[in-house]
Amino acid sequence: MKDSLFMQKPTKQFEFDESVASVFDDMLNRSIPFYEEQIKLLAHFASLELCEGGRVYDLGSSTGNVLFALSKLAPKAECIGLDSSYAMIARSMLKSLAYGGNVHFEEANFLDYEFLPSKVMIANYTMQFVRPLQREKMIKRIFDALEMGGVFLMGEKVISHEKVLDRAMIDYYYSYKSSQGYSQIEIAQKREALENVLIPYTQEENFAMLKNAGFSHIEILFRWVNFALIFAKKGH
Repeated sequence: MKDSLFMQKPTKQFEFDESVASVFDDMLNRSIPFYEEQIKLLAHFASLELCEGGRVYDLGSSTGNVLFALSKLAPKAECIGLDSSYAMIARSMLKSLAYGGNVHFEEANFLDYEFLPSKVMIANYTMQFVRPLQREKMIKRIFDALEMGGVFLMGEKVISHEKVLDRAMIDYYYSYKSSQGYSQIEIAQKREALENVLIPYTQEENFAMLKNAGFSHIEILFRWVNFALIFAKKGH
């Protein structure tokens, strides 16, 4: 379905309910620049760690796009998607009937989930929705769940400490959204719904958080203005 949720003024803050889940794939494709290319990047770099099998968790797996792409490249991997939204999990399960693969979805809050040892952890535009007081603790839990040499792949919207540049990046992003068919009213009303729900960090703050958790090597795999994919490795 086409995303037209914010043509009307929102009556509540943004949440991943049935109304959002029903249009989420369209929302992702039109709201995240180069979304499909980022899915390919996540699947490829995750698959490098999983060619002989192993476990991978996708935190906030939404409708399962990352894991479906990954399962094709790493068919021996055990792919587990976690999402606290029943509506998202229901759609993931429906899609799995068509995609197949060794993919399992659970309705669960990953903030207190008991992870099994894994080779890869993925959080694609998920950590930005975790409250700042909980975020650093969650990154440490991800680090602890990874096997030695394991990889964490994190997609995040980022901000800049340089206020003029930050404003310019936001304006450019809104121009991108406009080019994808969103009206100025839709853009403004979604921004209002997301206020204090999506809380981005700077790239430097994300790197510092990952280093504090214990990750020994951190790289940017992709960046487009204020969107970034980050690779973090748990050293041997």
